[in-house]
Amino acid sequence: MDCDICGKKAKVHLTQLVGGEIKKIALCNDCAKEKGVTDPTGFALAEMLLGKSPGKPVVPVPLSSGPARACPTCGFTLDDLRRVRRFGCADCYTTFRDEALQMIRGMHKGNRHCGKVPEGLMELHQRTQRLEELRGRLDQAVIAENYEEAAGLRDEIRQIELAVANRNS
Repeated sequence: MDCDICGKKAKVHLTQLVGGEIKKIALCNDCAKEKGVTDPTGFALAEMLLGKSPGKPVVPVPLSSGPARACPTCGFTLDDLRRVRRFGCADCYTTFRDEALQMIRGMHKGNRHCGKVPEGLMELHQRTQRLEELRGRLDQAVIAENYEEAAGLRDEIRQIELAVANRNS
């Protein structure tokens, strides 16, 4: 793939959600350095794609009033988070939770992932739950000495397991 700016071989590939659309850009090493991609404090893909001047964030994050907070583990401050747009350590997620949620809401449609379930996973989950339910009912039927119901449940369990085995072969 070629650099979107100069046409040389691209080494840096960036993707970001801008205005509800996925924007991608490919850059060579020289253009990446020139645009500040190698310096996380001075680069925003959205600014470059939208033609805005560096230093002005596309989605402003309101400043909080009061003294500057810092992560108790790494010392990373809220100003560092706003400037770098990255956390210093795992505890920063808890320390700056409210501010991070505001940033995420500005960058994405929501603050929870609601992506697609991988193909077959939902079916597998439902089948596993059904088998657990049937096995529980089978145990109860045996304890209650209700052997007719137990035989029916056993047959239903076998039928599901056979269907799975046939599908996998």
